[in-house]
Amino acid sequence: MKKLLTILLTAFVVTAFAQIEKNNRSSLSIAQIMQDEATWIGTSPSDIRWSDSGNKIYFDWNPDQDTLSSLYAYSLTTKKIEKVSLEEKQQFPGRVSDVSSDGSKKVFVRGGNIILKDLKKDTEKQLTSWLERVSSPEFVMNDSKIAFTMESNLFTIDIASGMISQITNFTTENKRPEPRKSEQDKWLEQQQKDLFVVLNERDAKNKARENQRKAEETEKLLEINTGKNRVSRISMSPSGNFVSYMIMDRGNSKNTSVTHFVTESGYTEDQNARAKVGAEEGSTEMGIFDVKNNKTISIDKSQIPGLKDLPDYLSDYPERMPKDSTEMKDRAVNITGILWNEKEDLAVLTVLSIDNKDRWIMLLDPATGNLELLDRQRDEAWIGGPGIGGWSFSGGTMGWMPDGKSVWFHSEASGYSHLYAVDIHSKKKTQLTSGKFEVSSASISRDKKYFYFTANKVHPGVTHFYQMPVWGGELTQITSMEGGNEVTLSPDEKYLAIRHSTGNKPWELYLQANKAGAAAEQLTHSTTKEFNAYPWRMPEYITFKAADGAEVYARLYRPESPEKQGPAVIFVHGAGYLQNAHKWWSDYYHEYQFHNILADNGYTVLDIDYRGSAGYGRDWRTGIYRHMGGLDLSDQVDGAKMLVDKYDVSPGRIGLYGGSYGGFITLMAMFNEPDVFTAGAGLRSVTDWAHYNHGYTSNILNTPVEDSIAYAQSSPINFADGLQGALLMCHGMVDDNVQFQDIIRLTQRLIELGKENWELAVYPVERHGFVEPSSWTDEYKRIFKLFEDNLK
Repeated sequence: MKKLLTILLTAFVVTAFAQIEKNNRSSLSIAQIMQDEATWIGTSPSDIRWSDSGNKIYFDWNPDQDTLSSLYAYSLTTKKIEKVSLEEKQQFPGRVSDVSSDGSKKVFVRGGNIILKDLKKDTEKQLTSWLERVSSPEFVMNDSKIAFTMESNLFTIDIASGMISQITNFTTENKRPEPRKSEQDKWLEQQQKDLFVVLNERDAKNKARENQRKAEETEKLLEINTGKNRVSRISMSPSGNFVSYMIMDRGNSKNTSVTHFVTESGYTEDQNARAKVGAEEGSTEMGIFDVKNNKTISIDKSQIPGLKDLPDYLSDYPERMPKDSTEMKDRAVNITGILWNEKEDLAVLTVLSIDNKDRWIMLLDPATGNLELLDRQRDEAWIGGPGIGGWSFSGGTMGWMPDGKSVWFHSEASGYSHLYAVDIHSKKKTQLTSGKFEVSSASISRDKKYFYFTANKVHPGVTHFYQMPVWGGELTQITSMEGGNEVTLSPDEKYLAIRHSTGNKPWELYLQANKAGAAAEQLTHSTTKEFNAYPWRMPEYITFKAADGAEVYARLYRPESPEKQGPAVIFVHGAGYLQNAHKWWSDYYHEYQFHNILADNGYTVLDIDYRGSAGYGRDWRTGIYRHMGGLDLSDQVDGAKMLVDKYDVSPGRIGLYGGSYGGFITLMAMFNEPDVFTAGAGLRSVTDWAHYNHGYTSNILNTPVEDSIAYAQSSPINFADGLQGALLMCHGMVDDNVQFQDIIRLTQRLIELGKENWELAVYPVERHGFVEPSSWTDEYKRIFKLFEDNLK
């Protein structure tokens, strides 16, 4: 009977899918657009980098649709693109490198060994030949030496003599402490000395030998024992007088596991996975080693201002507020990065509070461990934004100004991520850029006269490359092609290698002179003939007003002849802090193609950059704080209303879908707005934020123990009783991001509530981001069927 039922169900699904393909009025099929990207679309050039001489652009590419991409190079001399030979690839410089202060030499690692390159003569010299791998080479001591790390210790090599010196002595063994002597033990020892002269004579000789040995031997390098903790980010000051290092405590949180059912062995196999939000997190401690005096320096974190400042959300929990200042404790912090001064033995530190409400930029005197405040950015939501950091011990992007006494950094003090500079002596701050746009990927030119950076100044969904005087002033827009422009400067800064795309054309490589208004030459043509045969829509870029007056940016796809009171679908992008209503090629290329199929079949499709999305400044970024499924959901509702009012969409024929965060919003919409959305497909959806990871969730909702209100109002599982429309849920069984347990818990909840208008499709070999074309095809056929059955 079970076998017969299985056969009947399989026949039903196959028949239903066949009917869906038959009903599809597009020249595209779902199976076609869900093929492997390289086979169907083509492979865009990626990982762009220049040769040291600046006469070649290297990039990964796959124009021949091989199994894997290969390294290619465009020669500015021959004007040709050629595949890089294995011999040339083996001589390629390592990614981590440093250039001497005069720009004449470069040091990098190749094959685990240090290579010194004379950039003017284009010659190389290998400085080490070891089995052990070295890392992080950098010039120090006026470029006379190279510092590097090997086996978690720092060494230097003298360029002139070749002499290698070990600078630090980190050890990780857990030494047993000397046994503590009891009073009884001490009494017995003294009795022995009082009774036996020979014991006193031997003790005196041993002490004399030890004193003589200590007087004769060279001073030992101080041993710094880190126990079970790992040492990382070892960095020497340019003077060579100090070494900074990070000690990472991984914490003691309980991890989850993911079970794989379809395996090569035929047995189920368990995979260790992440912890859940609120679990004990790892922490970092920074130490300073004084090389000359062979001692460690402790950093005085008590000098960081505001460590006792409590977050505003605690006002919702008056019973937890301290009665007086004596009950207030310092908040825990992580030092996330260090920036050494080239001229003085000083450094700048970035410090993040564990609750991510504060980022401090502090001036460090390494000789004393004293700190002085340069800048404090506090956000009652959470620290974040382009160039600012705030995630996974990231302290953001910063650097020294040409005067050597000021530091530039990003801040959202104005509401948008902009560049600032602060004088380390006077503490005076200067805002270098301003406006309702965001700055990213900033760097200072070789001649120290200009900043180069990317910004979305002309439109939130358009990025251009800009040049600006280093102390602020007029912005000069260098790129001119509308869409997305990812720029890699040549070493001599004469040319731009640009990865450019538009809303309906994937990324290609262009070459442009580093001059405003210069024409960009397209170097690659990557898309296939089959892909090019379809007239891909350029989305309409629109805005609409949300109920609270905010202007919401969105993409719109329309049928050629829209039906009066026709159907519509709203797509909800994932990741939360991500932008998709932009004018470049979307990472959601499967969905973009699916939206063309939907439009071909009479659907109006809306793709919204809802509250929490990237690209629109601090207030938009933090609009979901303590209530995911609040403004981000109401933006979808307001979008649906706009479709009804402006585009003649039927209010009873609107569906939505999305994956990850988009799946979460889909569930919240289906459970809380049943009068607005008739059908929804939630893919790899978060169903209960208390079961997601710590790094992402704790920023937005704090932790379940600390802020239960935020989790109660943000988790779909709490609102499942509101389901009325048709719901499809799809989830990979080996998803180690939003784990399969998440959707199973919601499934049990729906069963217990007696809900019937839902279905769950599971994918046994898929993680969070699906890989197999067969899985993509099955998933999107189900989504298409859901909309055809319920919105048509």
